[in-house]
Amino acid sequence: MDRIEKLCVDKGMRMTDQRRVVARVLSTSHDHPDVEELYRRAAAVDPHISIATVYRTVRLFEEAGIISRHDFRDGRSRYEEATDDHHDHLIDMKTGDVVEFVDEEIEKLQHAIAERLGFKLIAHRLELYGVRQEDA
Repeated sequence: MDRIEKLCVDKGMRMTDQRRVVARVLSTSHDHPDVEELYRRAAAVDPHISIATVYRTVRLFEEAGIISRHDFRDGRSRYEEATDDHHDHLIDMKTGDVVEFVDEEIEKLQHAIAERLGFKLIAHRLELYGVRQEDA
């Protein structure tokens, strides 16, 4: 059983064969696929799965807090497994590739800014957009 499927079961979700396929595709994804890409990958495993089923399953997983949705300014919602491990994203505006990173200096700076403005930082999401220097 993969990570996402286990999370679904732990939350008491009924796991149909098609939900299992979508869960496995998401668990093995090393990128941030949109629903259309998830559908292509799921259909390669189960040719009977419909795109409507993938949309419903993704919405169900998101509502349960199992996956996170991101909108990286390309008009597509993209998804990744929701984890407690914080990371930020750098999006290549030319290719759409998403690079995950953690930078302790940025983390400290965000907390310092919040504190300076009289806040305790509860959560944040940082997205950087750029192009590779050789493409600029």
